[in-house]
Amino acid sequence: MQPCDLTAREARALIGRKRLSPVELVESCIARIEAVDHAVNAMVARDFDRARLAAREAEAAVARGDALGALHGLPFGVKDLEEVAGLRSTWGSPIYRDHIPTHDQLIVANVKRAGGIVLGKTNTPEWGAGANTRNAVYGATGNPFDPTRSAAGSSGGAAVALATGLVPIATGSDTGGSLRNPAAFCGVVGYRPTPGLVPSEKRALGWNPLPVQGPMARNVPDVALMLSAIATNDPVDPLATTIFSRRVRPPEEFYPVRRIDLCGLRVAITPDFGFAPTERHIREVFAEKCGLFRHVFASAADATPDCAGADEAFEVLRGLNFLASQLERVRTRPNDVGPNVRANVAEALRYTAEDAARAQVLQTSMYRRWQDFFEDVDVILAPSITISPRPWRELYPAEIDGQPTRTYFHWLAMAYAVTLVGHPAISLPVGTDRHGMPFGLQIVGPRGGDAFVLSVAAELEALLAGDARTARPEPDLAKLQAAPPISGMPGFMGFD
Repeated sequence: MQPCDLTAREARALIGRKRLSPVELVESCIARIEAVDHAVNAMVARDFDRARLAAREAEAAVARGDALGALHGLPFGVKDLEEVAGLRSTWGSPIYRDHIPTHDQLIVANVKRAGGIVLGKTNTPEWGAGANTRNAVYGATGNPFDPTRSAAGSSGGAAVALATGLVPIATGSDTGGSLRNPAAFCGVVGYRPTPGLVPSEKRALGWNPLPVQGPMARNVPDVALMLSAIATNDPVDPLATTIFSRRVRPPEEFYPVRRIDLCGLRVAITPDFGFAPTERHIREVFAEKCGLFRHVFASAADATPDCAGADEAFEVLRGLNFLASQLERVRTRPNDVGPNVRANVAEALRYTAEDAARAQVLQTSMYRRWQDFFEDVDVILAPSITISPRPWRELYPAEIDGQPTRTYFHWLAMAYAVTLVGHPAISLPVGTDRHGMPFGLQIVGPRGGDAFVLSVAAELEALLAGDARTARPEPDLAKLQAAPPISGMPGFMGFD
């Protein structure tokens, strides 16, 4: 095992005990990037010189006996929708191909403040639009288990970087599942927190709870460790007042993860939330996986909250977000904007004020039905995503089991059902599907139950780790190292 293969907790503990140098850890991560990233294209903008300098400074702080932050000396990847001072940040858009920010975005600053070291930027689809990580600046990111297949998105580069050991932790963001979908496709953990828990200064519609930022890692405790550093009540985010209205949550609420007894939990199990176009293969794999562990709970009923109106509400509310953030670019530089962004804006321009009001009414009604549902249930278990990874050359799944999808993001319905109601959710890797690709289990908790969801996920992760059918899968690094560059594959560079 190389230092880059250590978990974030292991590495941080060794650094604190002076048994692992931050310099050694950073060099190990750089060596892994140079060995395998050509095959998957996950770490697209690299900051090695400054990372080495920061690692030497971190090592000196350990030697001096300074107080060390929760993430001291840990390299991390930054999703290329988030700005890093002095490092190329493009949002996957040709318009910003050469953009060099002058400041760190808040989530990046908070990880740095806790001692994290930026190693580089991870790839994303243009402006995070669509769940296939591919753009006209850096090209496509391949799945670490098969580079011809999608890593999902929009935090696809982050998920691949974690799965291949390029970094132990990474930042991500999620509207229609962009933390959870790539985690499911790549065999890592992605956590969507309650809106406002991880503050953002970048949402154009500040009171809109659909987009959030959050942590990604290879296991649940590492996700919790990172969350402890990025969950704050910064007033830049109006939603933070909702989450922190009673008191400022201390980091220890999330890390260390509190133990919980699974046998006391009432669980609802659903393959589709009653409406998501889940392919038959995924339904069957999900049933098989749950059959291996559903007996450990106090009760495990096949049930779902009522999600009536979810498709309509999400389509409209998502469209409003795109109008707020992308309308001007589509109007002034249409040739420099990809098909997913153009499609979102064109659709949104057809909506009326009546449509927007109806969407919010549907969302609110659905939220209240979910609260009633959680009176009798502690957590919901569902697939993280509706399909097994398909080739990344497919812009989006136009059909599932022969049935056409409503929109280019309809296949993300397993994730956006949860997005709409604002509940915390995590994608946990649970073995592989019948195609040998990672399978993600989505664990959804009650309103505001972030620490609770992490506890449930950590206990389940530990329970399942001893069974090859449910343990986290790992990609074949030797195979990736020997693979030809993904950049040589047809269609690598471009929007579609």
